[in-house]
Amino acid sequence: MKLKSILQGSLNLGAFLIIAYASYLLILLSLPFTALERDVDFLETKQLIYHIRPWRYSFYIHVFTSPIAIVAGLLQFNRWIIKHKPKIHKVTGYCYVIVVLFITGPTAFIMSLYANGGRPTQSSFVILSTLWILFTWISYRKIRKGDVLNHIKWNLRSYALTLSAISLRFIAYLLDVYNIHLEPKETYLVLAWSSWTINLVLVEIMILLKYPNYLMKHFKYLPPQHRNNSKGSELIDQI
Repeated sequence: MKLKSILQGSLNLGAFLIIAYASYLLILLSLPFTALERDVDFLETKQLIYHIRPWRYSFYIHVFTSPIAIVAGLLQFNRWIIKHKPKIHKVTGYCYVIVVLFITGPTAFIMSLYANGGRPTQSSFVILSTLWILFTWISYRKIRKGDVLNHIKWNLRSYALTLSAISLRFIAYLLDVYNIHLEPKETYLVLAWSSWTINLVLVEIMILLKYPNYLMKHFKYLPPQHRNNSKGSELIDQI
């Protein structure tokens, strides 16, 4: 039992550090866009639509706020913060929900309508942004009702979609490393669909392996059948 706990803790810490480092690299990739020039990096492929204001504004807002969602979301799964600093967990949780529901999610949806690769690729990003908003909302509603276990499960699903920005770049890197040559449209299609579907599959495996139950041990909560409304309110304030 002790060995199992050590392995779980090591995997949790390892995943946390990997995602933290990947988030740092993503922030570095966002820095060139602060120049607000139209021919920087990824924007070179968007010259035909750069003049469209809804897309352009959505792009810059999304790029500059997505790191907030990634970092705030990552802190939701830190066991030490959950156990010893529940107020930090609560504040970063609200930050994550607000950013995804009202900023990065909607801007991602607008951007998805103009994604490179045509309708198949655009469809992927439309589904991605819609599910991202939906999963985040469900997670929020679950914790408001005191349903901690399902809150964790839906938050994992939401964060898996948040990390699609990182996994997309990682898959693109693998295609380059292994010299997998595809036509541009095929590349966009592969990246668009694999960047988030693989993440969701991995999360469902984590849920089957009881990872949410492992995290839930560190929440201060009472099962719904053993608390009244006032205790439920206290739970929400603690998380």
